[in-house]
Amino acid sequence: MTSTLPPILFFGTDSFSVSALQHLIDAGYIVAAVITKPDSKSGRGQRLTPPAVKLLAESQNIPVWQPSKLSDITEDIAALQPVAGVLSSYGRIIPQSIIELFTPGIINVHPSLLPHYRGPSPIESAILHGDEETGVSIMQLTAEMDAGPLYGQNVYPLNHNETQPELYEKLADFGSSLLIQELPRILDGSLQPKDQLGEVSYSPMLQKSDAMVSAEKWNAAELARKVRAHMQFPKTKLSIHNQTVTITAAHESDVREDELAVQCADGLWLIIDELIGPSGRRMSGKDFRNGYAAA
Repeated sequence: MTSTLPPILFFGTDSFSVSALQHLIDAGYIVAAVITKPDSKSGRGQRLTPPAVKLLAESQNIPVWQPSKLSDITEDIAALQPVAGVLSSYGRIIPQSIIELFTPGIINVHPSLLPHYRGPSPIESAILHGDEETGVSIMQLTAEMDAGPLYGQNVYPLNHNETQPELYEKLADFGSSLLIQELPRILDGSLQPKDQLGEVSYSPMLQKSDAMVSAEKWNAAELARKVRAHMQFPKTKLSIHNQTVTITAAHESDVREDELAVQCADGLWLIIDELIGPSGRRMSGKDFRNGYAAA
């Protein structure tokens, strides 16, 4: 990478961010620091766990900043000028006062074809709605959520078998590759962003309460898509034979196959291929039917 390009401050937190940071490192960019969320408690033991992107940064001897408030590091950012900003799945709103510290602003990797699915769950929404395609956008960050002008987009076709974690991984790499392709022209000013065009739609913030569903209120195809879309979080829970189970693999069918089957609102069947039972053990739908359900 030529020395004329400024160093980069990278904003990111989860596994989606790791791909973008790794691509920047592999492409030879100088990453001055990584800005991420503070370590958080997770798991049954509530152990303090660092963000995924922090582990990669530390392995590369890149300084890590974990401010509780971004205003706490305003002077640190200003001291690095000139510096470019790149953001991928940071998980917090960036105030305009921070955006203005960067030239040409902060460059954001977003996993949808903006303005479609602005918001926090675009990947889940694409699967849940049965879309034929999704994609990635490289945009200039603004204080309004996902509303900034676009540097570029790439379309990613869907085969209707993708699960949430699989599509996260694929789009993380897809978006990171587009970032590296466009970044030199963004930084030297030869590529200027263009306003988003088309109808705006939003993806919701997912909640734990979204997990529990009733088959009587969902069509079979919709419920099968929900299982794939919400596999990582918030998951999909059903009450079957008076027991709450977590569905981990399922498909729709117009006939009741010789498996664990649940009839849905449209009269068709959700065939449960795999689930996590009340004991916490993962098993096939048939094993649950033959064991738990028969008890």
